[in-house]
Amino acid sequence: MKKRKIGKFTAIGFAVLILLVVAILLSNGLRRSSRIVLPDTTQPAEDPSASEGGGGTAVMPVTVTPQTVQLAIESLHRPASYRRTITAERLWSGGSGTTRTTVAVSGGWTRTDAAPEGQQVRHTLTDGQTTYIWYGSQSEVYRCAAGDISADEEQGIPTYEDVLALPVSQIEKADYRSLSGVNCIYVETGEDDDGYVMRYWVSVNTGLLAAAEWLQNGTTIYRMGAPSLDASGPTAADFTLPDGTVLTEPE
Repeated sequence: MKKRKIGKFTAIGFAVLILLVVAILLSNGLRRSSRIVLPDTTQPAEDPSASEGGGGTAVMPVTVTPQTVQLAIESLHRPASYRRTITAERLWSGGSGTTRTTVAVSGGWTRTDAAPEGQQVRHTLTDGQTTYIWYGSQSEVYRCAAGDISADEEQGIPTYEDVLALPVSQIEKADYRSLSGVNCIYVETGEDDDGYVMRYWVSVNTGLLAAAEWLQNGTTIYRMGAPSLDASGPTAADFTLPDGTVLTEPE
């Protein structure tokens, strides 16, 4: 009689254990299915509904539209340390001018070495509070408060953060696009009263502005490109003033 009772209780306990395991597995599956990430391929974002019925581990990409692109860009993060070269071209009736700028970022400091065509190189080092400026191989350094001039403006490029401040009604196009093999979030504004249209390509992988264009009345007046990072990365020399003072060490 005792053996029968023990067997009965053992069966009930085993059944309860199975139910608990199933509940835990279902709970984990539901949590995994709620992940939201940016896609890392050149393929357009998939419709989340397409993953229904295909299991609980599907990843749902963020859909980019004029209404959601600001949230998508806001979710990106720039690397703490990097080096790259930016080419910016300004065009006007009968001519153009190109500036190649090497940019090194580390430890909160940004260095730019801007070389406009036919002019000497302008060097800057800024941490957003203080900016050091010198030209060519000169040893004399001018020090000043950074003021309202951001590190992006020191690079001579538009700040894609401006997109975050745009009224949604001014954003005409937004989607994912590949630029020179780099997966980007693309944003285009509608033409304003002065005929200006802004276009931005923001790298999904680095969170950096990979390219930009400004048009006026359908004619390109500015374009910049910096689709990839330099493999060498920043060095101590990038953050050294002409007198040998090292402002920061690369991370």
